[in-house]
Amino acid sequence: MSAESPLPINDLKDRAAWLRRRVFEMVMQHREGHAPSSFSMAEILTLLYYGGVARLRRGEPEWPDRDRILVSKGHAAHALYPILADLDYFDTAELERFTQPGSFLGMYADNRVPGIEGISGSLGHGLGMGAGFALSARMEGRGYRTFVILGDGECYEGSVWESAMFAAHHGLDNLVAIVDRNALCILGRTEELVRLGSLAEKWQSFGWAVQEVDGHDLAALGDALARIGRTDGRPLAIVANTVKGKGVSFMEGRAEWHNRMPSPEQEAQARRELGCLEGAGND
Repeated sequence: MSAESPLPINDLKDRAAWLRRRVFEMVMQHREGHAPSSFSMAEILTLLYYGGVARLRRGEPEWPDRDRILVSKGHAAHALYPILADLDYFDTAELERFTQPGSFLGMYADNRVPGIEGISGSLGHGLGMGAGFALSARMEGRGYRTFVILGDGECYEGSVWESAMFAAHHGLDNLVAIVDRNALCILGRTEELVRLGSLAEKWQSFGWAVQEVDGHDLAALGDALARIGRTDGRPLAIVANTVKGKGVSFMEGRAEWHNRMPSPEQEAQARRELGCLEGAGND
């Protein structure tokens, strides 16, 4: 059971644009956060939550049979906040208090936030948590699936590959890893820092079923996610090729915008490109 009926593809595109606007407004409210890292996975989150993929219940973040979604690239996990508020997990007014004293909405998400399944500020741990959730579901005879979104720079971490081996060994076909392959991390381009090469081939060599797609193509993402449970007993890895900063021209594909805040002129340009309403606020 989804939180609501799946949206058609054009509405999903609008919803991804909405998410980028809401994240930008939230980040600019107090000039805290990582908007470009959030923008690259907007379509991924949109499809999971609004495309009928993840089984969730509106207003019930603790529903026992919910699918588990972990954003392992923890610096961007705050991209979930507008979605979770929209699903009535908490009051949307809380978004305006993001990172402020007394708010439970920190820059790095944790379990105080209804709908957040685990702490992921330290990179490399989300897949291990996800594998644990998946194995627990298997052992308890439960039908929920687990989705883990990783950054490609996060794939430098050895713990990712330890967890990948574990998941393949146990045949966790109720586990999906989605790699946000924007080819950038905080220090620069991944292939210039420590070359990752073909991530699809790497995941396949660890015993996973793999599909590589355009991470901003909702139809292609949907086709890839439709393979869940149809992978001959293997966990599924989706390598989603994306653009960091997608939607704001001067941020796109630029490592220096990882956590930089725009000037007033740049902020105005970003608002125009994202289609934000004049001034801050909800849309």
